[in-house]
Amino acid sequence: MALLQKVTTEVGPLILSYMDQAGQITAARVADEFGMSKSQLAETAGLARETLYRPERVGAPKAQGRLREMLEIISRVTDWAGGKDQAMAWYRAQPLPAFGGRTAEALVKDGKAAAVRDYLDHMALGGFA
Repeated sequence: MALLQKVTTEVGPLILSYMDQAGQITAARVADEFGMSKSQLAETAGLARETLYRPERVGAPKAQGRLREMLEIISRVTDWAGGKDQAMAWYRAQPLPAFGGRTAEALVKDGKAAAVRDYLDHMALGGFA
């Protein structure tokens, strides 16, 4: 039970809802939940379009990492954004002043998910943008 709580705390319940028994993020489930095609989800996560249609590629570390980063960030903003759909809209469209007006989506695509997470932590502690 303690291990499950630790995992839930570290990755968040939103991410866990998209994982299969093996701990892999199920791209089809994510796409369905957010009302996207797999192609749109791939674009949002910064992956090649065909990646999410090929089982051997969707399970690859890069694809799983990008999906996980995207979902971690969306999970962090879901409560204050008003829900997961609004959090996705924020992720894709809200310019972040601390990053020259770039969106969280653009930053994750450039491999800067950690910077977005740090920024969100800073904001949660009462910091300024």
